[in-house]
Amino acid sequence: MPYSEETATYKFNHTMLRVKDPNVSLQFYTEIIGMDLIEKLEFKDFTLYFLAFDHSGGKATDSEKKAGRRMREGILELTHNHGTESLDTTPYHSGNSEPRGFGHIAITVGNVEEACARFERLGVTFKKRLTDGTMKFIAFILDPDGYWIEVLQDSTPEK
Repeated sequence: MPYSEETATYKFNHTMLRVKDPNVSLQFYTEIIGMDLIEKLEFKDFTLYFLAFDHSGGKATDSEKKAGRRMREGILELTHNHGTESLDTTPYHSGNSEPRGFGHIAITVGNVEEACARFERLGVTFKKRLTDGTMKFIAFILDPDGYWIEVLQDSTPEK
């Protein structure tokens, strides 16, 4: 059903991924992907980290980012179940091997070639480079837990 008054206020707020080691994941998503940590909620057995891109040009304060978390779209929630950081391997399944399920998250970038070159310089693991396969306008990188991140140009690719 398309737009209706009943759903006019609905937003796709966030997606949650479970992570093995929050320090490694936070470094990846903030320093490599460029997201900001906008809120951290600590509980007895787990901690939630909410990340998003800052499109304010650096003008939004931490309190403004936190206050606006439920009003915006495109938030990534990382969930750390305490104790998993000491395991040898991640206890989580990315959804891209059997049994298949969850597939990936995606980011758009101003220049996909430059973004991929930067990821390469930073030692990010690629699942699919721009030169692989028939879809030469998208790449897939892997986060520290093996989740796929699609990287694509923020405009329609040339055919």
